[in-house]
Amino acid sequence: MQALIYKSTGSWYQTKTVEGETVQARMKGIFKIDENITSTNPVAVGDEVTLAFEEGEQGEGNAIITAIGDRRNYIVRSSPHGKHKKHIIAANLDQAVLVCTVKEPRTSQGFIDRFLVTAAAYHIPAVLVFNKKDVYKAKEMEKFEHWKAVYESIGYKVMLVSAAKKDGIDELTELMKDKTTLMSGHSGVGKSSLINELMPDMKQLKTKAVSDWSGKGMHTTTFAEMFDLPKGGRLIDTPGVREFGIVDIAKTELSHYYLEMQPYIAECQFNNCLHVNEPGCAVQQAVNEGKIDVDRFVSYASLLESIEEKQY
Repeated sequence: MQALIYKSTGSWYQTKTVEGETVQARMKGIFKIDENITSTNPVAVGDEVTLAFEEGEQGEGNAIITAIGDRRNYIVRSSPHGKHKKHIIAANLDQAVLVCTVKEPRTSQGFIDRFLVTAAAYHIPAVLVFNKKDVYKAKEMEKFEHWKAVYESIGYKVMLVSAAKKDGIDELTELMKDKTTLMSGHSGVGKSSLINELMPDMKQLKTKAVSDWSGKGMHTTTFAEMFDLPKGGRLIDTPGVREFGIVDIAKTELSHYYLEMQPYIAECQFNNCLHVNEPGCAVQQAVNEGKIDVDRFVSYASLLESIEEKQY
């Protein structure tokens, strides 16, 4: 029986079959020691899996995950079990949405760029959604318009919404229609409020999920969870993702995930150029000529410095 993983607590998985039936399942032991699976969690939300029912068992939780389908893509963060290990947040995504704010609280450009780098590294289109439009005054609008110009010139979609005023919700609903979308954001940016507008029945869904589990294997820790959107598509909520770890990215690769740098990389004098202080660097020249935003370059340099080369 084919199914999709909707939620994981580490031991038990909530799945939905192609017929739409919700089934609780556990993982076959062999996946836990499979050397080909390098993440700390071999099964992630969004995975397509094969289920089998244990012979002779009845009732809840008697399904076994016997196979994991090939992933189109996935997105990771540093594992809580070790910063050099990776934890797959979700798999088989059509897009990733980062909810940001210019005010109350302001999202840092460093966090935005870290998210975009991670999405680019795993071939996932990313969208920036700035929330709390209703509290922006002239100064905040000027900052938003600057960031909008910078990121749209790179090729990213940027939206301005207000969950409180229900402004921009229709456009966001259309963006997510018939797609599997991961949504993330710092605490306080209003991600939950946006999700409540996209899914008016969210509270009932969460209540139902808890009662369905009957407490079995439940944890209050930060696990991603997938929901069906009322107008088509699926939303993966990622509570507690404070920072996306730059995992498995070497220093020489980082510039490839700053999309505006890609046209200039091949023109550098050295093929292992890090674009910081090397002679004949086409990327630095592009920054000097205003073709690459200075703040983005500063963000790149800061992120580059945070990568420990000894990982590789």
